[in-house]
Amino acid sequence: MASTDSFGARGTIEAGGTEYEIFRLSAVEGADKLPFSLKVLLENLLRTEDGANVTADHVRALASWDPTAEPDTEIQFTPARVIMQDFTGVPCVVDLATMREAVTELGGDPAKVNPLAPAELVIDHSVVIDIFGRPDAFERNVDFEYERNRERYQFLRWGQGAFDEFKVVPPGTGIVHQVNIEHLARVVMARGGQAYPDTLVGTDSHTTMVNGLGVLGWGVGGIEAEAAMLGQPVSMLIPKVVGFKLTGEIPAGATATDVVLTITEMLRRQGVVGKFVEFYGDGVGAVPLANRATIGNMSPEFGSTAAIFPIDDETVRYLKLTGRSEKQIALVEAYAKEQGLWHDPSREAVYSETLELDLSTVVPSIAGPKRPQDRIELAQAKKAFRSALSDYAEDPQGGVHTGVDEAVDESFPASDPPAVTDGDGDGVPREAISAAAGAEGRTSNPTPVTLESGTTFELDHGAVVISSITSCTNTSNPSVMLGAALLAKNAVERGLAVKPWVKTSMAPGSKVVTDYYEKAGLWPYLEKLGYHLVGYGCTTCIGNSGPLAEEISAAVNEADLAVVSVLSGNRNFEGRINPDVKMNYLASPPLVIAYGLAGTMDFDFENQPLGQDQQGEDVYLRDIWPSAADVQATIDNSISQEMFTKDYADVFAGDERWKSLPTPEGKIFEWDENSTYVRKPPYFEGMQTEPSPVEDITGARVLALLGDSVTTDHISPAGSIKEDSPAGQYLREHGVEKRDFNSYGSRRGNHEVMIRGTFANIRLRNQLLDGVQGGYTRDFTQEGGPQAFIYDAAQNYAAQGTPLVVLGGKEYGSGSSRDWAAKGTALLGVKAVIVESYERIHRSNLIGMGVLPLQFPNGESAGSLGLDGTETYDITGVTALNDGSTPRTVHVTATKDGGETVEFDAVVRIDTPGEADYYRNGGIMQYVLRGMLARS
Repeated sequence: MASTDSFGARGTIEAGGTEYEIFRLSAVEGADKLPFSLKVLLENLLRTEDGANVTADHVRALASWDPTAEPDTEIQFTPARVIMQDFTGVPCVVDLATMREAVTELGGDPAKVNPLAPAELVIDHSVVIDIFGRPDAFERNVDFEYERNRERYQFLRWGQGAFDEFKVVPPGTGIVHQVNIEHLARVVMARGGQAYPDTLVGTDSHTTMVNGLGVLGWGVGGIEAEAAMLGQPVSMLIPKVVGFKLTGEIPAGATATDVVLTITEMLRRQGVVGKFVEFYGDGVGAVPLANRATIGNMSPEFGSTAAIFPIDDETVRYLKLTGRSEKQIALVEAYAKEQGLWHDPSREAVYSETLELDLSTVVPSIAGPKRPQDRIELAQAKKAFRSALSDYAEDPQGGVHTGVDEAVDESFPASDPPAVTDGDGDGVPREAISAAAGAEGRTSNPTPVTLESGTTFELDHGAVVISSITSCTNTSNPSVMLGAALLAKNAVERGLAVKPWVKTSMAPGSKVVTDYYEKAGLWPYLEKLGYHLVGYGCTTCIGNSGPLAEEISAAVNEADLAVVSVLSGNRNFEGRINPDVKMNYLASPPLVIAYGLAGTMDFDFENQPLGQDQQGEDVYLRDIWPSAADVQATIDNSISQEMFTKDYADVFAGDERWKSLPTPEGKIFEWDENSTYVRKPPYFEGMQTEPSPVEDITGARVLALLGDSVTTDHISPAGSIKEDSPAGQYLREHGVEKRDFNSYGSRRGNHEVMIRGTFANIRLRNQLLDGVQGGYTRDFTQEGGPQAFIYDAAQNYAAQGTPLVVLGGKEYGSGSSRDWAAKGTALLGVKAVIVESYERIHRSNLIGMGVLPLQFPNGESAGSLGLDGTETYDITGVTALNDGSTPRTVHVTATKDGGETVEFDAVVRIDTPGEADYYRNGGIMQYVLRGMLARS
């Protein structure tokens, strides 16, 4: 649609021998004073101004932005493109396929259901680390991946052919966000003769990684992404913008990972939920692009909507390195300079708030054991672990274990390891992990383990059982990846080895990492320590760590050990990484390997040696840590533009496995009723062309009473499927063997599996029950309200026609932008969620699924109001939405068994008129579908 161009902003620019139409920001008074990110939004409004959804008043409101004002002006942002990963992308395509059928049934044209903006999906979330520590790990894991996901992949291949503007990057290529910055991101779009900023929304919260390239975008739920693909703008309030000034340089011994953990801690403390964060100052130009991307990636961990760097010479350098065309690079530079989007450190915008970090003050750090913002200085890691351990483990003797009986025989050099026996009866004493770490003064429960190979050792609380270099956050950054490889080289040359209880893995974010490891000659050292290539995917960071060795898993569970994972990722929430692992820590890739060598979190790197070298001398972490000069020299000698152009030359083609998949054809998908992966969802069943009036909620029961910081990982199905769970029972009933269960993420295209796994996280604490963790609740359809699976109780409530509510605390729904956290909530029959505060994406997604998000009155909570979840709830005043307005509050009456009531006015968190329209229609998909029918 052509812009009405009220400001006369339309003009032209020439770049690389081509002329493009642009909308000049200089045509709008006040534009030059805006932060970089708001300038991008302003251009978006100028170009999409239609006099209805986007008006001249919207443009003026943004240009005259008051940095100190609370956001209250709604605008409609139209992203240039959409990016997806396969876990969230499959249900998007499932929904689009279902919408085509619904349009047809209601008399419309199914071809109208088609992406109007470029949509790219990278299959990166499905590879599981079944095989590790051996040369064929990658090929074996990919084979397993295709065996498990054949139906899903066939469906995605159908979608690539059936929908225009939809492309799929096949498995075994890389991680979506790394592929995005290395290849897919344009920085400046050239489309239909126009040039404009590359902007996007993505179905993964870490879409913000691309902010490091100066591309504005963020994570949304799958339902919002579907709407954006179909031409619907994203409704948002003009945000506050936090300016973050960077000065100084990272000191020796610290890494980009340490920087980002420091920034995460600072911004969480500052409070940036719903805000943009923008980096500025003289120090920005000295921040390498890879570090910028690492910082941008962690925006969801800060809580901000975006965390963006401006476009500058470093951006252009990176575009050249990664093989972008000369024409594209010329356009980026010319457009950014013409529009005032090129970084000028002498001109500082006005920000809502500012922070500053002197990079020289950053120290080596980790974060954990359950949240990415809980930063711990490495020097304090052992002390912090011991302090946290009491939350996860109790001494079986009721006291502190001294570890006196576990002394390691120091007479054996590391080259002839005293750590284990190899089954030949040589009498070498077993190494107790607690002793190697210095167990004095902490809870301990040493447990003997004998592997199938005959290797024998003892496990204790704090054992590092997973050491994984994984996740887009760090595998896109050569400084930390090559730093890890050089540390491995130094460790091997000093005779060190990873402990035998550690599951090691290396999952690069793209094939370029493999290329520069090979050119630098560093793979042999990584493999010597067990860090073989296991796949190109998110793996451990999203719960695809794969099983521990059976003997280790059995020992952990039988002794109830609080064992540890250390990963170079961005997420370490409870229950996410592995069902056997209670404590999870984020660390830089070099520290991941260091902890693999130590074998325990109960370790002081400064004062405890990692082992002994061939001469019997103690080897400390400082002895094998590579210098910054060595890392930079390796980067300079091993990374080239040709690597990127080669690896991305035919990125959508795939390997022979992909090419040989039989692919369905046709515009309407033929659903297989026997499929346990892809099923037609019920969202449009019984839908009419006009929405029914909104109703008040009466006689509702509480499905779950939850505390603070309940994440979407607690709500949304993720990780492995247990056989005795409702989802496991469903699969067994449909003839699926346990070995073929796969993960919840891989089965996101089957709503029957997903609703059975909603609120089923093994670490969920539903306060309706005492001391019980997992997906359980009280079922008040039965006398006495006995304990039941949440899914089973929800089915019983549905049979009685009883609506449900969920009660929660602060920061409800923080974490990944999981559409199934909202979809599952809605399909379980939840009509309203009442909490103290929300994270942005989940609140929006609840509305998108027709669930009413409410907040307790300021300063109040379920506890302060005396609510225990056994009450019956009536919510009145919701019908005011039928008048076209949105009430600020609705009245809640909670009636206890004895008849006494608790009454309060809950704040309605429908924040924009657009969200109100979605709610009135029963959800965003229904709203979009009715709009298509109206235009047919």
